[in-house]
Amino acid sequence: MYAVIATGGKQYRVQPGQELDVERLDGDVGDEVELTAVLLVGEDGAVTAGPALAGQTVSATITDHHRGEKIRVFTYKNKSRQHKRRGHRQHHTRIRIDQLTR
Repeated sequence: MYAVIATGGKQYRVQPGQELDVERLDGDVGDEVELTAVLLVGEDGAVTAGPALAGQTVSATITDHHRGEKIRVFTYKNKSRQHKRRGHRQHHTRIRIDQLTR
């Protein structure tokens, strides 16, 4: 059984027991999180999507909070000696998918 969920502006294909990094979620390590934006569910070759998924949730446990790799941003304007270098590190949360519930 698998599901496609949306969190943090991205979509993920998940199944029970899987660990994945998503955009920062509120909560402490060990807290349970209910993800309600379920877009698609597949089970035994049958795929369900749309309004039939009302009430479907995915429960997960927060296992870690961390920051991603540093991304270098460099802007440059030709012939004017104007440039700017910045960096960015995104906050992530690692979650473990526990179960898919109806």
